[in-house]
Amino acid sequence: LGWVYSFLKLYDEAIAECRLAIEIDPEFGNPYNDIGAYLMELGRDDEAILWFHQAIRSVRYDARCYPLFNLGRIYERRGDWLQAIDYYRKAQRENPAYEMARLGRINLQARMN
Repeated sequence: LGWVYSFLKLYDEAIAECRLAIEIDPEFGNPYNDIGAYLMELGRDDEAILWFHQAIRSVRYDARCYPLFNLGRIYERRGDWLQAIDYYRKAQRENPAYEMARLGRINLQARMN
C-alpha cells in the first residue's frame, strides 16, 4: 500500500504504511529504504540518511544496493562527489548487475575530469 501512496505522491501516507510494516517485522529492510526514498522526495535528506543506514543494517534485506545507491544520490546532489562515488561503488559491489549504480559512478567520474 505504501508504494501505491508513493505513486500518488502521498508520501506521508506511504511513510505511515512503512512504519506499520516495521512494527510487524522490524528486521525486514525494505520499508526502511522506502521511508528514506520518500523523505528524499520531500527534500528531507538528513532524515533519509538515517533510514538508509537502518536499511543497510537490517537483518533481513537482500537489496542493500538500493539504500547504498540512494545515499550516493544524496551526496551527489549535495556536491560531495567523492562520497557519492564511494556509495555508488558500494552499491555496485552489493549487486554487480545494478546498472544505475555503475552509471551513477561513471557519470560523476566523467564530470570530475
